[in-house]
Amino acid sequence: MTIRLPGDDGTLRTYEPRVAERTTTYSVGSAPLVSRTVFSAAHVVADPYADTTPDGPAAVDWDATLAFRRHLWAHGLGVAEAMDTAQRGMGLDWAGAAELIRRSAAEAKAVGGRIACGVGTDQLTHPGADLATVSAAYEEQLALVEESGAQAILMASRALAAAARGPEDYLTLYGHLLRQASEPVILHWLGPMFDPALDGYWGSADLDAATETFLQVIAEHPDRVDGVKISLLDAEREIDLRRRLPDGVRCYTGDDFHYPELIAGDDQGFSHALLGILDPLGPVAAEAVRVLDTGDAKGFRELLDPTVELSRHLFEAPTRFYKTGVVLLAWLAGHQSHFTMVGGLQSARSLPHLARAYELADGLGLFPDPVLAEARMKSLLTVYGVEQ
Repeated sequence: MTIRLPGDDGTLRTYEPRVAERTTTYSVGSAPLVSRTVFSAAHVVADPYADTTPDGPAAVDWDATLAFRRHLWAHGLGVAEAMDTAQRGMGLDWAGAAELIRRSAAEAKAVGGRIACGVGTDQLTHPGADLATVSAAYEEQLALVEESGAQAILMASRALAAAARGPEDYLTLYGHLLRQASEPVILHWLGPMFDPALDGYWGSADLDAATETFLQVIAEHPDRVDGVKISLLDAEREIDLRRRLPDGVRCYTGDDFHYPELIAGDDQGFSHALLGILDPLGPVAAEAVRVLDTGDAKGFRELLDPTVELSRHLFEAPTRFYKTGVVLLAWLAGHQSHFTMVGGLQSARSLPHLARAYELADGLGLFPDPVLAEARMKSLLTVYGVEQ
């Protein structure tokens, strides 16, 4: 069997999909991950039958959304909930995120899965909020996450980026939040490639100056910070930053371009992981970390290095639209019955981009049923007028 895929030049090429006999399967219920703490930032599954609009309330298929989280937990991964992978601020509003946090935290408790949830300020839907209002919004969300029993991830805030006058405002606000958190939190530094509204976060567009402010927040409250998630797509900066963290504060890589080398580490340390790419790569990533648990760094890299090309493709500029490729792969892999996204974001990537994502994922053997994946990809191509 073959499939005709569109290329960037507007022409069609013939691709021969992988056959089922060449697909790698990864067992569930294996030994827990030991040497690294690994979170997958998980996507949400839209309700395809909801009569809604891109700017209307998010319509979520809760059964399918929670089933995908059980899939991740079954492989031993933690779930980073209500993060940007879940279209937070890009189709998923605060009401939907709050419900997602409540449901996922309850599901995690029921199955014994690890969960951490994003705390932000996205209930502030109008510009011009002052720092007191931003702080109150953070407090509201922090209280909800802690009441749910989940660990808190303090996400970067568009409202804070707009309201802050300089580094001192970040030091004051984050210090206030960390002092009132009941358990150590994860601090999240999301770069502007993921969200342009976060340009200049930590009080400066100069990343060296911003790094100093970020590290000062941690140094002043080391017992209140479990770890930091760095999403700057800059491996050298992450390595330098993690070497400067206080003892006991972890670095969770959010670098979807360089994750194998950052997780493997060097003779001065390593990064844990909190990554959107671990949504489609969950089973292979869990297997790779189990190999690393045995001390086999070479085997770990042999499993994960081949996945980087797919990740770099999904996260290519404009990076914030990577969620479209993630959801496409979830549909092709059989984790959901449709390719629909909240906010209509399934339209955010071109057909050649989606075709290449399919080809790369198929080449890696990521689809449990490659025949199903091929059939679904052909159905999508047909909608776009590509005859097979």
